[in-house]
Amino acid sequence: MTDVEADRYVRYDANRGFATLTLDSPHNRNAISGRLVHELLQGLRDAAADNDVRGVVLTHTGSTFCAGADLSETSGDVGSRTRQMAALLRAIVELPKPVIARIDGHVRAGGMGLVGACDIAVAGPRSTFALTEVRLGLAASIISLTVLPRIDSRAASRYILTGEKFGAHEAEAIGLISESAEDPEDTVEELLDQLRQASPQGLAESKTLTTRSVLADFDRYTDELTAQSARLFESEEAREGMMAFLQKRPPRWASGPVRG
Repeated sequence: MTDVEADRYVRYDANRGFATLTLDSPHNRNAISGRLVHELLQGLRDAAADNDVRGVVLTHTGSTFCAGADLSETSGDVGSRTRQMAALLRAIVELPKPVIARIDGHVRAGGMGLVGACDIAVAGPRSTFALTEVRLGLAASIISLTVLPRIDSRAASRYILTGEKFGAHEAEAIGLISESAEDPEDTVEELLDQLRQASPQGLAESKTLTTRSVLADFDRYTDELTAQSARLFESEEAREGMMAFLQKRPPRWASGPVRG
């Protein structure tokens, strides 16, 4: 591995017809930084341009798939960062090749948007999930475009409002993931074998059937949700919530014990 490769936040590897994009910035729990988004977008473009690549596996190193937004990047244009996240989610949905998430770790906030954007998602027993924005004075604005189409309405209300965490079996039951598996690597390999039987044209055209309504919502709501996200990030409550998170203390509005 070269020094450049070792310094990457997203590693790219193509083998047996599939590209694997591995989130690999353990120092911040694979948080969604500007750099990670840039490298992930480049990996998606590389996979799209390679005729030998049939699909993409999105996975991670370490115990966390993705911790959500990198809260150390709170300065600068919030709207620009939100639009960058929207572009990343849309790139996953629009990619004319299936994207399979292979997860065996924690998924929080923006990471949930990545999972929702994938066509198939498999999670192992170490996986936990949470839409934690509400506890920071924020809302699941942009990621709602890919999360809400996946989960049932009762689950959406519960987990978006409470911010509580849940495991892989519950994630499967509500539709966030395709399958909860004891060995997600083996399960994904079995899925890849199935996808190898499909033609590239068949995969591309079939994916358009499953993503049409999601892309229509991107067209309809991205500007509105970007504005909401920017307004909330710049609010006093959000500043308190993010500071409390970084200082590992309860925000001033929290009361009572928190379990989990």
